[in-house]
Amino acid sequence: MCQHQPACPTADSADREAAQLVAHHPEQGWSLLCNGVLIFEDTGELLPDGRIIAPHRALTAGQVAKAA
Repeated sequence: MCQHQPACPTADSADREAAQLVAHHPEQGWSLLCNGVLIFEDTGELLPDGRIIAPHRALTAGQVAKAA
């Protein structure tokens, strides 16, 4: 898929999110990378073969719940 030189990481690479954007739709919460990966604003991913990568965003201090 990728026509860039050097080529972007493949969808199977650990650094797949470093591929260049092909389409960006922040109003819908997703972007398409040139390696065929759909990335979502919650950091989840959909790979071209249908595999799902669960969201993996880091929690900020304000989002961490403390047990009482």
